[in-house]
Amino acid sequence: MSAAAEAPSPETGRTITTNIPARLDRLPWSRWHWTIVIGLGTVWILDGLEVTVVGNIASRLSEPGSGLSITSGQITGVAAALYVAGACVGALFWGRLTDRFGRKNLFMITLAVYLAATALTAVSWEAWWFFLFRFLTGFGIGGEYAAINSAIDELIPAAYRGRVDLVINGSFWLGAAGGSLLSIVALDTDLLAANLGWRLTFALGAVLALVILLVRRHVPESPRWLLIHGRDQEAEQIVSGIERQVAEEKGAPLPEPQGELEIHQRGSVTFLEIARTVFGRYRRRAVLGFSLFIGQAFLYNAITFGFGAILTTFFDVPSGHTGYYFAVIAAGNFCGPLLLGKLFDTVGRRVMISSTYLLSGLLLFGTAWLFDRGSLNAATLTACWCAVLFFASAGASSAYLTVSEIFPMETRAMSIAFFYALGTAAGGISGPLLFADLTGTGRVGDAVLAFCIGAALMCAAGLVAVFLAVRAERRSLEDVARPLTAVAERARSTARNARPGNRGGTRGGGPAAPPAASRP
Repeated sequence: MSAAAEAPSPETGRTITTNIPARLDRLPWSRWHWTIVIGLGTVWILDGLEVTVVGNIASRLSEPGSGLSITSGQITGVAAALYVAGACVGALFWGRLTDRFGRKNLFMITLAVYLAATALTAVSWEAWWFFLFRFLTGFGIGGEYAAINSAIDELIPAAYRGRVDLVINGSFWLGAAGGSLLSIVALDTDLLAANLGWRLTFALGAVLALVILLVRRHVPESPRWLLIHGRDQEAEQIVSGIERQVAEEKGAPLPEPQGELEIHQRGSVTFLEIARTVFGRYRRRAVLGFSLFIGQAFLYNAITFGFGAILTTFFDVPSGHTGYYFAVIAAGNFCGPLLLGKLFDTVGRRVMISSTYLLSGLLLFGTAWLFDRGSLNAATLTACWCAVLFFASAGASSAYLTVSEIFPMETRAMSIAFFYALGTAAGGISGPLLFADLTGTGRVGDAVLAFCIGAALMCAAGLVAVFLAVRAERRSLEDVARPLTAVAERARSTARNARPGNRGGTRGGGPAAPPAASRP
């Protein structure tokens, strides 16, 4: 199933005709696809665990005896911002390497970086050490966003791509729920010493990352990436192995693939080509991606790092009990992508993206109004947030789905990295700092202002999606955004018609494509 270690070196500069994308897209759902989901998607559970634990143990870390000389504001503000800054830098750094050296190479390396930084966070003895390794943990996670989302979208069939991507990105909240409950144990000084419990939570994250790293060894390289980089023989071996496994499981022949793609293989794409493609040819899509990321990044990073502080500041909830409340909103967050994900493949991207952003923004405005009137307590505020985030979570996950499928194959990882970094830097760094500053005053009006800023940005992004969202549902990635290496359609048609004895399948009619993956 995976590329052989002794595979031949890449041969770029050739023009080949291939039906490998069509073969991957026509596959029925199978156990093999579940291995991809488990091997690649479970890292978001770790991300959710990391972020939530830090937010919930902020009050304990700032107490005497924790082993660190640090304040609660530094944890929810400085450490949170450094984590997100590391993710932004990591996304850009690793994203470029992912497009150049392959999805598998990078999603193994980035997880190893995350594992090492998390383990070192557990042994922090000084505040600067804690800050440094929060940055490096984010640095690894940022690379994961680009490598993982690229690989998932290129391996999952078109009919399931939307719901799978949403559920995988939404699985962050399974980790958040686990982190909330884990923080309750970590903060219980009857069970663990004040300077030990929080260290064990980070150590557990490192152990889980090691397990995922071992599972990931069995995930293959993206055949689409291999094709473009002159490694079509490896791509054929991987896809043929997948087809055999799926056919054996289903007990029936697979449907014939429909459509071919003619590409001119090459080694890499320059930054100038990426910039021209994203901001020239697809500038409307660039506006869409930027809008979606800013809205969700501000809302989610502010809430994730500040919810526990709101409960303790305004409702006198003991620091050791905030995990129960966060577990509830984490459940609401995961249920959103889980229950709404299928609609992104059936009802469509434009309707679902715009409606989830707009609904979450309007519900958040309502929550801010009730909070300002003093009509909420800790339980009802949590219920309101749960409703807001049910829709917001599906919308936020769709931001990653959108930027990973609306730009050409050669720029995919870098596009994810760029919009994640740009949107998260604007909303994810400023969000925690501003939110911590506003809620830290203890004034209701300041917290209401923070709510309203997040709501306004979500509504604005929803309106942008109404006009600019791309109808990518159930369509091949190559149809949504033609690869830069693809031969012009007119030249391709002429070459095919002139070929003696031509039997190549084409999209929309004609005989089925031959079984070979590619033909020089």
